[in-house]
Amino acid sequence: MILAAGRGERLRPLTDSTPKPMLRVHGAPLIEHHVRALARAGIRRLTVNLCWLGARIREQLGDGARYGVTIHYSDEAPHALGTAGGIVRALPNLEPGPFAVVNADVFTDYPFERLAIGPDADAHLVMVPNPVHHPQGDFGLELDRAVAVATERLTFAGIAVYRTALFAGLADGPRPLRPLLVEAMSANRCTAERYRGIWADVGTAERLRAVNAGDAIQ
Repeated sequence: MILAAGRGERLRPLTDSTPKPMLRVHGAPLIEHHVRALARAGIRRLTVNLCWLGARIREQLGDGARYGVTIHYSDEAPHALGTAGGIVRALPNLEPGPFAVVNADVFTDYPFERLAIGPDADAHLVMVPNPVHHPQGDFGLELDRAVAVATERLTFAGIAVYRTALFAGLADGPRPLRPLLVEAMSANRCTAERYRGIWADVGTAERLRAVNAGDAIQ
């Protein structure tokens, strides 16, 4: 699943007429980089959630045939449902799982073919060194486990694998992801890995310019 429903407030006015995942990075829409990378990794069935200017994304990607994948869409208009809420709505396209999820507003060379989740986990997170704009990080990493409380924290890269069990019993509607991850961590059901390659959160116009100038965080 590619998460592409966000409004992109911090990127205004660029996102007033262009959805954030359609902003161009190195000559192509940001979301296309993900579609092509996922296809190279052998992932052939994709779901993209839509809200703000979602028709533009649907028009760009179509049914996915030209990328060698099949793309399904999960509509959230008129209001985006948040990360967990968007996943819950899209579950009919994602079951039985496990399934990979990537934020459309990150730029990375992460090799998606190496994504995996063990039988003793409901979530597996990719984490990266903290960027300048997020120095406090999100979670700790102890051996192969993500932990909510730690002295050294890393930043969640917006790349993960989940089991549908993480979202079992949740009703359709707005919902953040973090509480579900913290619950999984408290049950020792959330694994993680540290990635040191190219990664950037394209969340502001300044960061978009930096990525296009070749200054993605490493």
